[in-house]
Amino acid sequence: MIISNGLSRVCVAGVLLGASLAASAREQVTQASADIRRTSYGVPHIRANDERGLGFGIGYAYAQDNLCLLANEVVTVNGQRARFFGPEQATLEERNNLASDMFFTWLNTPDAVAAFWKAQSPQIQQRIEGYVAGYNRYLKEQGAPAQCQAAWVRPLVAEDLVKLTRRLLVEGGVGQFAEALVGATPPQATASVTTSAKAFERVAANQQRFAFDRGSNAVAVGRDRSFNGRGMLLANPHFPWVGGMRFYEMHLTIPGQLDVMGAALPGLPVINIGFNQHVAWTHTVDTSKHFTLYRLTLDPKDSTRYMLDGKSVPLDQATVTVQVKQADGSLTDQSHTVYSSQFGPVVQWPGKLDWDSHYAFSLRDANLGNDRVLQQWYAMNRAASLNELKTSVHTLQGIPWVNTLATDDQGQSLYMNQSVVPNVSAAKLARCSDPRAGLRMIMLDGAHSACAWDIDPRAAQPGIFPADQLPQLERTDYVQHSNDSAWLANPEAPLTGFSPVISQDHIGLGPRARFALQRLQSLAKPISVSDLHNMVMDNEVYLAGQVMPDLLDFCAKHLGTEATALQPLCSSLKNWDQRANLDSGIGLVHFINLVDHLQQIPDAWRVAFDPAQPLTTPRGVAIDRADVAKALREAMLASTADVAKLGLTADSTWGDIQVSGQTPIHGGPQELGIYNAMQTVPRADGKREVVSGSSYLQIVIFDDQGPQARGVLAFSESSNPASAHAKDQTQAFSQKQLRPLPFTEAQIKADPQYQQQRIKE
Repeated sequence: MIISNGLSRVCVAGVLLGASLAASAREQVTQASADIRRTSYGVPHIRANDERGLGFGIGYAYAQDNLCLLANEVVTVNGQRARFFGPEQATLEERNNLASDMFFTWLNTPDAVAAFWKAQSPQIQQRIEGYVAGYNRYLKEQGAPAQCQAAWVRPLVAEDLVKLTRRLLVEGGVGQFAEALVGATPPQATASVTTSAKAFERVAANQQRFAFDRGSNAVAVGRDRSFNGRGMLLANPHFPWVGGMRFYEMHLTIPGQLDVMGAALPGLPVINIGFNQHVAWTHTVDTSKHFTLYRLTLDPKDSTRYMLDGKSVPLDQATVTVQVKQADGSLTDQSHTVYSSQFGPVVQWPGKLDWDSHYAFSLRDANLGNDRVLQQWYAMNRAASLNELKTSVHTLQGIPWVNTLATDDQGQSLYMNQSVVPNVSAAKLARCSDPRAGLRMIMLDGAHSACAWDIDPRAAQPGIFPADQLPQLERTDYVQHSNDSAWLANPEAPLTGFSPVISQDHIGLGPRARFALQRLQSLAKPISVSDLHNMVMDNEVYLAGQVMPDLLDFCAKHLGTEATALQPLCSSLKNWDQRANLDSGIGLVHFINLVDHLQQIPDAWRVAFDPAQPLTTPRGVAIDRADVAKALREAMLASTADVAKLGLTADSTWGDIQVSGQTPIHGGPQELGIYNAMQTVPRADGKREVVSGSSYLQIVIFDDQGPQARGVLAFSESSNPASAHAKDQTQAFSQKQLRPLPFTEAQIKADPQYQQQRIKE
């Protein structure tokens, strides 16, 4: 159960309203201005006297570093990619431009954008308006960089940032079903947007990778385990290295009101992961459900009508129109009708969610009603204590699809699975869901209004769970999370008994979580900064410790007639240091290949998962089973051939293979239990390019002087290849270097690369 002794909702609202009125009165008579002080690696420390000025500085600094990136994302969320780039090209996420445009035009209607804007506090509105003015000021002064000097780069308006925020909100829900939404067509009707089977294969792969590409590790240490009796935080989010989810490091200050440092996503004028004078926090992607599907029973006389409580109800219809560039450069309009039930838009996925004469499927995304997300991070940025941070989350309920882990200068640690979750109890699941669909994707009965989400007046939004029904754990030793359920944030206090829509217990943990829990339990009682640093940077391949004895035993005794051919592979496994460092040998490549193959074999573990031993099971490889032995031998032969085809030799190292551009990158696949998780794609030259993984890494401790932080932004501040700060932190990350993060005025001005720029409207 959740226990809260924080401020009441009325009290928090009163504080925010009072601050809002005071800020509004002050800022109506001031012109926006800001100081942008840059320190080593180009990190901006932005200082202003008011909210608009702070936004002005953020927008200007971000444009200096990432103008083309943001301009590209603005084109995307405005549904204009087919207009500028043509309908057959694709986004960075490999989504067809036409499908992308139809989806975002549906998502970001003028009414939806206006309603979101109206719901924002005056402070958020002022900061957004300042951000827009700052970006536009830089664009007017300097123009666009060479790689994006084109008609699609234009001055921003406030609505652009709203649309970017709404895209973020649906990343964990309907945003994963864009192709299914724009491809949904009644039976016998002609589809206006054709989505290929290959496109849906990519969608399925992207859904599977969602938690990988945006996964994370986090550890919050309390005073009982901390080396100095204060709080400690390790933030290790695994976010994309390119595109609209690429973090940006910055420090925001309004003297006497705000002093917060950390990382933010493109277009967001707040810190998403960071620290202030008293509190440090981070996020990890949760396993809670943020949408449900509804199976609609159709009217047998008309497949655009559905039965609800015994009555035939028409599906709502909305026409979405986008402009499409033709081969001769001219533009033509293309339209698509989106059908919706009272439960949400109809989605169609061939072979999975088919719209036929009997059934159709609607999707309801809880975060479509979340207009509190920016105010949520705004409040967290200003929290003067862990209790204040917790109270803001309980009250606003604006966290979209992530857990929150935090610690403070008093030595408390906190885990919260407090995101926006559909209010579907276990009892309602039993009544309304088809058990054959399982729990991976919740499917409810759309023929009965009683299967709609429950409404609890205590929740910040109709249809979601209130805060006191969601998992939370406060400890003075530690809490941790690595994208599993809430169950074992700390094994000493399991979190159980929640609706499966929120969290499941007594299910297998991922290997990163097992690694973290075993590492934390094995460390000496006083945990040091170097202990947290090493959890990420020593690149232990946790799964190697679980299966390598059996693999080496297989090499020694079971190779049979393939012994000569497989001896080099076995030697590389034996000589490998069981890490994913730059100098780790070719045995790592073979291990990746073998585990990938073994994971396709049912029950290949020697010891199966046991809910009573979640930290040590499953483990081993059942090499004594003929089918496993046969598959393992085949996998070894295939890996040997793959390595030879890539031109790798016994002397090749991991640093020769995994790269960002030309920079070697350590870490590796999270499926192996490598805490420093990296997702890669193959390149034409045989190397693997990092596209997602450890991103903004921060370690924060507190002492009598306040926060002492170290960190690195693995892909660097700027996405502009011509910038001096396009690869500098990437090289530091490659060398496992975390630098002190200047936070106080003295630390900022003492930085050897310190420089200041004052900007005014």
